[in-house]
Amino acid sequence: MELGRPSVLSKRTLTTGALVCLALACGSTVPEHEGPRILVFSKTEAFRHASIAAGIEALERLGREHGVGVDATEDASMFDHDELDRYVAVVFLSTTGDVLDDAQQDAFTEYIRAGGGFVGIHSASDTEYDWPWYGDLVGGYFDGHPGNPGVRTATLLVAEAEHPATAGLPSPWVREDEWYDFRDVEGGLTVLLDVDETTYKRPDEDPAPEPRPIAWFHEFDGGRAFYTALGHTEESYAEPLFLSHVWGGVTMVMRREDGGPWNASRRTRGRVGGRRPLERSAVGLEVQRHGDQSGNVHAASQAR
Repeated sequence: MELGRPSVLSKRTLTTGALVCLALACGSTVPEHEGPRILVFSKTEAFRHASIAAGIEALERLGREHGVGVDATEDASMFDHDELDRYVAVVFLSTTGDVLDDAQQDAFTEYIRAGGGFVGIHSASDTEYDWPWYGDLVGGYFDGHPGNPGVRTATLLVAEAEHPATAGLPSPWVREDEWYDFRDVEGGLTVLLDVDETTYKRPDEDPAPEPRPIAWFHEFDGGRAFYTALGHTEESYAEPLFLSHVWGGVTMVMRREDGGPWNASRRTRGRVGGRRPLERSAVGLEVQRHGDQSGNVHAASQAR
């Protein structure tokens, strides 16, 4: 069949199609969100939490409410110098295992050193055990949790009420979650929330006699990092207080284009409001708080 001469309409269609294809090739089909953007990374190489999808949806909703673009991915190739430079913060949402190769680790390290922000949620501390720099960034590594049942009701105490991640939270704060123990805890952390182990551990589980850290913030290697061990359950991501806690941490670590903190007036160095920061003992295996509490460290577990 011989094709006839294209009509004016078909010419316009072809022209429009060519422009669309060109825009696709250039990556500019739709104008991007012009405000700050965060990257939510949820790759897992070990245990996978059923709450990840709910977490992504909640962060996307919070982003829309606060004028922050949110990109969610499990593609580790996003950890490239040019890609990471688009984001004011990177969120590790319940990641597990070895999720980045050497080149990706290098790109992420440079991103943080350039002033990038990091947020770790729940099993972000159960990630990259063979990369000590990452463990220091998070602030510590997962070291197990009570089981049978794994999700329990516990009492949290606000340790620093002036931080965006705790502003407005009740103290005590009673809620259900899976409660992590930690090892290799970094020194110089500003503790935001403590958990009272006596409210959820049985006597045979050796609960700590004093409340101990469960969420914290610190400035690290040029960047800012917030970690919360909360967020195991799907229900957490529909809980207003928990979402306020998480988003407060996000806003605290976000960087501006000039590399400075997004909210410069709330930036902390070592301690906030006179709160004594978390310290690590000389051997790096015990948490010392107020000179009268220690948390013993034992072998890390890969079961969540």
